[in-house]
Amino acid sequence: MTRFAGALVERPALLIVAGAAVALTVASLLAIVLDEMRQDAFARARDAVQNLSLVLARDIERNLQIYEFSMQAVTDGVKQPNILRLPSDIRQLVLFDRSSNAQDLGALLVTNAAGDVVIDSRAVPARKLNLSQREYFKAQQEANAGLFISKPFGRMDKPGTAIGLSQRLEDAQGRFAGVVVGTLRLSYFHRLFDGVTVGAHGAITLVRTDGTVVMRRPYHEEEIGSSIGGAPAFQPLLQADKGSYIGTAAQDGTQRLYGFQHIGKYPLIVVVGLGTEDIYAEWRRRAWAIGIVFGMLEVFGVLMAVAFAKQFRLRRAMEERLQMLADTDSLTGLGSRRALDTALNVEWRRARRNKQNLAVLMMDVDNFKDFNDHYGHITGDSALKTVAQCILENIRRPGDIAGRYGGEEFCVLLPNTDLTGAVQVAEAIRSAVLATDQLHVTSPVGTLSVSIGVAAFDGDAMSGVTVEQLVHRADQRLYEAKAAGRNTVMPQEPHSQSAVLSGLAT
Repeated sequence: MTRFAGALVERPALLIVAGAAVALTVASLLAIVLDEMRQDAFARARDAVQNLSLVLARDIERNLQIYEFSMQAVTDGVKQPNILRLPSDIRQLVLFDRSSNAQDLGALLVTNAAGDVVIDSRAVPARKLNLSQREYFKAQQEANAGLFISKPFGRMDKPGTAIGLSQRLEDAQGRFAGVVVGTLRLSYFHRLFDGVTVGAHGAITLVRTDGTVVMRRPYHEEEIGSSIGGAPAFQPLLQADKGSYIGTAAQDGTQRLYGFQHIGKYPLIVVVGLGTEDIYAEWRRRAWAIGIVFGMLEVFGVLMAVAFAKQFRLRRAMEERLQMLADTDSLTGLGSRRALDTALNVEWRRARRNKQNLAVLMMDVDNFKDFNDHYGHITGDSALKTVAQCILENIRRPGDIAGRYGGEEFCVLLPNTDLTGAVQVAEAIRSAVLATDQLHVTSPVGTLSVSIGVAAFDGDAMSGVTVEQLVHRADQRLYEAKAAGRNTVMPQEPHSQSAVLSGLAT
């Protein structure tokens, strides 16, 4: 954790990257959660349409069974000659139970082979009607269709008001003898479907297995009796007794999640559809609300990361500034004593590790105390700046380091430089200072000058030489230069590397 905090201080941009990464991670997790919520909404809707279709199918099946039992009682009764010989009012009581007069149930009729109504549950004597052209009559006339459920029919001025349920009558020889037919008003299905909540874009459809629409909600009169058998959304209804699927309605083009259920043994299917727009409406509202809240939090988090990164950057800049001030001599612009000590240790380890030369120059401004006393401290400071400038102008390699060692004393580190090269650099610095012609009346040479001591390490890590010995040797030669009359570089003649090493070691 400490290492991470340190990395943030060193590289503030990492904080922004980390903030963005956290925001992206949270956004990904939020997307996963929202997707799971969406799947849950779909799963609940699928369960709902399947349950609704099952409940509606059972209600419709129960009513059809009740009516079928009544029709079967009539069918069995008309086969008994004794019942047919009863007085009309008694025969009505025997053939027709009270269920035949229930709400939404029309008349129960019995026809002969020609289609003429001979018995009518609602009238004695029977109304003069001929049903030979009805779909249910023709279906039973051609073959025993069992309980046949017709397409919606009605009066000419009000079509699609009922469906017919018919059974075939046969004589003793098995020949067609007529039908028993009852009607079920479509108002029953209309009222049943209106009692179910399916949302603004939902729909409920009762359809025959041949694709004929018996009832639909939302109700449009022109759709009753129409066929959807060729629509893609109808085909899945024939592939299983129950199920669910997503399809587009042939009537209004709305995409819905459909749940369907075949109604027992009857050729009817009830289909409940919930609009996908309604299914995801609540999820969409919650997703927007959650997304906006988390989005604001993430934006706030990123902004905070940017703000912290800016503060870290300012802190780093301030630390670098303080570091620079600590490592720089404020008067001369050269490195400070602290910076020199650090650089000396680094370069010494590098020289030993890589078996390279390292030279040290120790220099001192000649008779500087007298210069200060005679010309004043301001001029003395100017003289130190002049010397520093001469040093900088004569150490041109990027790795060369110069610093103020203390007072009027300076130090130069020359990595990968032998004694000969170091003496040449020292002579160049001494000559540059002398060439400034800075007046120094208390000096024997009459101008500003420096004395320089030079020592070098030859890269032999096995010699036993230490960095302290290297600096001490350069300092000794500085004193030798002063003793030789100042304005001098010591050694004046380069020695061999072995002599240097032996000199350092002694």
